[in-house]
Order: sequence, then structure tokens, then C-alpha cells
Amino acid sequence: MEEEKDVKNHLLQLEKTLLEPEVRSNPQEIKKLLAKDFFEFGSSGRIWRLDDQIGDGGLNKQNHRKLSLYDLDVNLLANDVAFVTYKVNDETRKQHTLRSSIWKKIEGEWRMYFHQGTIIQEVNDYHDFSLI
Repeated sequence: MEEEKDVKNHLLQLEKTLLEPEVRSNPQEIKKLLAKDFFEFGSSGRIWRLDDQIGDGGLNKQNHRKLSLYDLDVNLLANDVAFVTYKVNDETRKQHTLRSSIWKKIEGEWRMYFHQGTIIQEVNDYHDFSLI
């Protein structure tokens, strides 16, 4: 069994990887990181599936954004399931979002099963997720 600290560090790296333009624009890389039954509640209110993310309107369309992750917290729900929360600064659109992901270990690899993004107006109005 992986050590909890190692799992948390690994999931942090995977979340960061999904923000990288070269990964966001590569359908093969996206397929390696997202589960086949992946779905997302986007900050726009749209529901996205895996096929939506690798198509022309998905992550490829967003690959020009400058994104940075902060305030990450990882909670292991089981040996093969984790709930990840964090915030993203989108410097391109000048906005911040609250993010949450559920990661599942599938056939020995961690894959994102669910994701949600919610736009926030004032970053200072929101508290550290670890207090929730």
C-alpha cells in the first residue's frame, strides 16, 4: 500500500499536470489522466464528459490559459479513492476558482473520475479547505 504522503504528493503532481498547456492540448495525455467514465460540472454550468474534454471545445480550447494551483488539500476516502480540493488562479481571465476532484485508482493508475470548478469573486472571502 502506498504511503498517504506519497499518494497526496502524487495527486498534487497529477492536478498540476492537468493545468499544463502541453497536456491540455494532447488527447492521448488527457486519456491517461481521466477515467473512461469521467464527468465534470464546469464553472460555466455545463456538464462535461471525457469525449467533451478531448474534443475541439474541451481542454484543447483552454490550453492557452495561464493557470496556477494553490491551497491544495487531499483527503483519502479509501485506499483507491481520494477527494482533492484546491484553488486556481486563472491569470488569463483574471479570476479564481474553487476546484474539487475525485480520483480513483483504476488498474494501478490514479485517474480523475469527477471534477468541479466554481468561480469565486473575492479570493480572500474563502477559507482554507482543510478547515472544512
